[in-house]
Amino acid sequence: MGNLVWHEYARYVALSATTYTIWAAFWGIYYRKYFFDFVNGIIRSPGGVQPAPSDSVFVSIIVKAPVVQILNMLLGFGYLALDYPAPFLKNTSIHRSFPIRIVLLLLQTFFAILYYQGTNGAIYSFIAACCYIRAQMNGEIMPEAKDNKGRGGKA
Repeated sequence: MGNLVWHEYARYVALSATTYTIWAAFWGIYYRKYFFDFVNGIIRSPGGVQPAPSDSVFVSIIVKAPVVQILNMLLGFGYLALDYPAPFLKNTSIHRSFPIRIVLLLLQTFFAILYYQGTNGAIYSFIAACCYIRAQMNGEIMPEAKDNKGRGGKA
């Protein structure tokens, strides 16, 4: 049995999670729901759970105007361009950086957990970030970094 290459596994999970999160953000624009409305919410007989007045900031940026969904969609497209990679990012230090990927996935997790449709994508994004952290701790490097070693004038 071989060793698990954590950054490859994390890449596949992150691509799936990001695709799921973009799709969830698309649906979140049309069916807007603040996920944590049940925490302080008031139960109404005809209408279900209504968010508490203390959640008005989240309701205004998720339900009234889909700011969080649009930010998460843009972040997802940016992450796909980084991870797939886009031709202008291939063989650059940004493309090979694990910490940048970890930060972007954790930001994606934060934004996706706020609206109802993004919760599964947030869980998968968090798992991918944890796998990238494990790859960083194991000292793994991207194959592109191995290929560029010793070449003068390139990253």
